[in-house]
Amino acid sequence: MINKSLVSITDYSKEDILSILTSAADFEANPNRKTLDGRVVATLFFEPSTRTRLSFETAAVRLGAKTIGFSDAATSSSSKGETLHDTIQMVSSYADVIVMRHHMEGAARYASEVSPVPVINAGDGANQHPSQTLLDLYSILKTQGTLENLNICLVGDLKYGRTVHSLIQAMSHFNPTFKFIAPEELKMPDEYKTFCRKHNISYTESTELTDNFNDADILYMTRVQRERFSDLMEYERVKNVYTLNNAMLENSKPNLKILHPLPRVTEIDPDVDANEKAYYFKQAKNGLYVRQAIISKVLA
Repeated sequence: MINKSLVSITDYSKEDILSILTSAADFEANPNRKTLDGRVVATLFFEPSTRTRLSFETAAVRLGAKTIGFSDAATSSSSKGETLHDTIQMVSSYADVIVMRHHMEGAARYASEVSPVPVINAGDGANQHPSQTLLDLYSILKTQGTLENLNICLVGDLKYGRTVHSLIQAMSHFNPTFKFIAPEELKMPDEYKTFCRKHNISYTESTELTDNFNDADILYMTRVQRERFSDLMEYERVKNVYTLNNAMLENSKPNLKILHPLPRVTEIDPDVDANEKAYYFKQAKNGLYVRQAIISKVLA
């Protein structure tokens, strides 16, 4: 792996991905290091975040780096009309790496092209979320013991869900079988189904959740994202379309693990939390170790 921005999961080869996962395991065993003492990590969050921002900042601190940045675009000069180009030029003169979340698809790629320091995409609109994908892969590997030949069920907002888009691309290295469960309004975009066909990835589609994941190794739930809808009436129609509860897991495989990029709203009932198949809070914790690995690799 070379010193380079991480904008899309496709920026990393299979070998790069496996290297990150190995490094994450090392950081989980020993997260407190000072390997980046004297370095500065800028976190620019033009869009709200809790887990991604805090885990990136915690990762930097545990590596001995300092952090700067903002968690609300209203507190930055973008609220005064400053362009993304100028913001990136300014911040890159203060920091060694920029972690950025932005509501516009393609913003991270643009930032990486104009920035003299590496940029890590922490989510750009409905496009990509590569660090989430890497922590998802780490969670899958930890719970299943392998990434190969798994049945993965993706549920909910598959149209705007950047985490599922990135996950499909990353899993293309490991011969998965996918089941896409979504209402018609939020079904998987054609470009990702074309990607599956191009890479000989088997998939099926459904609008029904109940009893439709009993053969799955991973059940990946997603939130219907109000912030992606221009038509709030459409959002109201689909926001509560799926709710996973404990009783629905009765016939699922013993090794099933339930993942969710969080935050959840109504798509997972709290009665699932105590089930041994629920893994979403541990999944979020894994983000710290994976993001330590990403920052370390990007800064070499």
